[in-house]
Amino acid sequence: MKICIHTLGCKVNQYESDVLAECLRRLGHEVSTELEIADVYILNSCAVTNEAERKSRQAISKFSALNPNARVLVCGCASEKDDSQFSALKNVNFVSGVANKMKLIEKLEEDGAEIDPLPTSYENFGLSTSSNTRAYVKIQDGCNNFCSYCIIPYLRGRSRSRDIVSILNEVEGLVSGSINENKPYINEIVLTGIDLSDFKIDGKSGLITLLKELDKFGVRIRLGSLEEGLITDEFLKEARLLNNFCPHFHLSMQSGSNSVLKRMNRKYTKREYLKSVKKIRKYFENPAITTDVIVGFLGETDKEFKETLKTIKKAKFASMHIFPYSLRTGTVAEKLLLNGKYSLVPGEIVKKRVKKLEKINKKFKKKYLLQIKGKNFQMLTETVHDGFVVGHTENFVKCYLPAENIELNTLLSVEILEPFKDGALVKIS
Repeated sequence: MKICIHTLGCKVNQYESDVLAECLRRLGHEVSTELEIADVYILNSCAVTNEAERKSRQAISKFSALNPNARVLVCGCASEKDDSQFSALKNVNFVSGVANKMKLIEKLEEDGAEIDPLPTSYENFGLSTSSNTRAYVKIQDGCNNFCSYCIIPYLRGRSRSRDIVSILNEVEGLVSGSINENKPYINEIVLTGIDLSDFKIDGKSGLITLLKELDKFGVRIRLGSLEEGLITDEFLKEARLLNNFCPHFHLSMQSGSNSVLKRMNRKYTKREYLKSVKKIRKYFENPAITTDVIVGFLGETDKEFKETLKTIKKAKFASMHIFPYSLRTGTVAEKLLLNGKYSLVPGEIVKKRVKKLEKINKKFKKKYLLQIKGKNFQMLTETVHDGFVVGHTENFVKCYLPAENIELNTLLSVEILEPFKDGALVKIS
């Protein structure tokens, strides 16, 4: 049977889809992650924003256009939030939520909707695989932060960590090729979770312990999004001693205004955030510090936005992900709006602010690349495009190397020459 798995949203969703795909392949099914003609379509949906939810519904129409007679199964955060938006569609056969996504394997030929209770302990999906030179490994799920703008804790449940032995077994299989001998050797592991910073071992903070164990495998280790509270002198000292740790810190900020941070229920001030940024640069040379910024959160004034701009300029990020605020039903922010305490920022103002940040972001990217010009890094060669081998350095700079007898899936020592396209032009050093 030909099965297409279409995934929206975060790297956690992607990891879970990878596991599902591998299980289906082992059962003899042909599995594709491309939108193409198939017998069955599985949608792993997202609900982090209104736009993500809209795209999840829109995907159903794309499936029908490719094969009107195909069976369609839906899982993920959007169906967890509101399963009726999918089960009411005549071309959707089965709907589940976030929990127990592997049960879709048993439901390929069934109709209906089953939204299981959210798990209270980590749900171990088994072993994933990757066709790329890097692999994502999920180590944590759920979130206890309850930021006022975010619906995810209600859809994913409370924070829970994966057993370290299970993680190490998966990584061992990925780097040795024993999980799937037909796939290439993995040169980089990316750890992911809904709140990666909250990974625990026996109830205590365990991320640095895990990193030390993973360092023994001899492949690059990259972290997903981090919270400010993780950045301590102790953590950074230990991380610096690792041989394979990638100095790329995606440190989620969301706003640089103290009053907005308080409304968001973020657990730090702009001063504390900037101190963490300074600490990272103290322990690592040329680290890439990237972030997320939400523009136009409830009641964001011009003064608060200007405060965010000042904080951003002090942080001097290598890159930013910029998002216009999207009101989600069921969040604390919705209650603040309904109570009349704060109002939505007009769309035109949000657009102007986003454009302003995008302009700053463009300058930041170029400035960071010029800062590391002439320096040497390890580039992981990943793909070939328009005459260039394309890959990423340990600090996640996208590199373009003229493709002349360059083997893919290798680590090359390269020198940064100059900004180029959406990254940097490099040469072998």
